[in-house]
Amino acid sequence: MTYNEDRKGCEDMLQEYNKIMVAVDGSEEAELAFQKAVNVALRNQAELLLAHVIDTRAFQTVGSFDTMMAEQATELAKKSLKDYEKMAKDSGVSVVESVIEYGSPKTIIAKSIPVEKKVDLILLGATGLNAVERLFIGSVSEYVIRNAPCDVLVVRTDLKNELPEDENE
Repeated sequence: MTYNEDRKGCEDMLQEYNKIMVAVDGSEEAELAFQKAVNVALRNQAELLLAHVIDTRAFQTVGSFDTMMAEQATELAKKSLKDYEKMAKDSGVSVVESVIEYGSPKTIIAKSIPVEKKVDLILLGATGLNAVERLFIGSVSEYVIRNAPCDVLVVRTDLKNELPEDENE
């Protein structure tokens, strides 16, 4: 039996996503993931959830939590999410929601938000960590792939499926 013969009748079973989450953090990789998430949401007529996780470990000093830095990070995240939300709506996505969470990006992106918001697809950018950094702290994308309760798409390329300029070298 050929591949096409085996797939007869599968047209009715095409995967559709209803709620797509994209993790955004201001990086170039997150921008690529956002662009693809908008396209996937449009093709699926799905809701788009923009998620930004503020890693509170970055604001802990020797014995205290730096609230001023956390507040600045929150304000930047709010502005960024507002911009992303406008771009998504201008592109035709009808339902766009955003969320800011605090804590470990790995667990919040992989577990907390998808369960709470009933996400069925997560898109996130590939990390720029090198092999040594991954060995010690692990990458967010690797953790999400292993622990998310839904499908995960790690984005490396732009809308033309080409690597960004600096990665082609």
